[in-house]
Amino acid sequence: MTSNMKVFLVSMLVFLLASNVFINEIEAAGECGKTPITSAAASLSPCLAAAKNARAKVPPICCTKVSALIKTAPRCLCAVLLSPLAKQAGIQPGIAIGIPKRCNIKNRPAGKKCGRYTVP
Repeated sequence: MTSNMKVFLVSMLVFLLASNVFINEIEAAGECGKTPITSAAASLSPCLAAAKNARAKVPPICCTKVSALIKTAPRCLCAVLLSPLAKQAGIQPGIAIGIPKRCNIKNRPAGKKCGRYTVP
């Protein structure tokens, strides 16, 4: 087998694996339903400062978005907060998981586990 053929086969394998992951991400109904986790995370961008600092004021728009997410897909919030995207953004999961309480959301999943964290 020539080196060009090997490069071609490796390139095809990488392409097929990458396309399969992309297709599965689009079609999968995960913790956030059919909404990709990146879209769910982007919708919570008003919460970024509050998710990094426990003393930061939680903006009302953040509370609205978190409340809506808890009502429609409660496990999605946990998935977003523990995602690699959140880690890249500098979100502190232990702080971010307290946002529903800081927003005074009454029907929050208090006492539920989110990774190694418990929702207050």
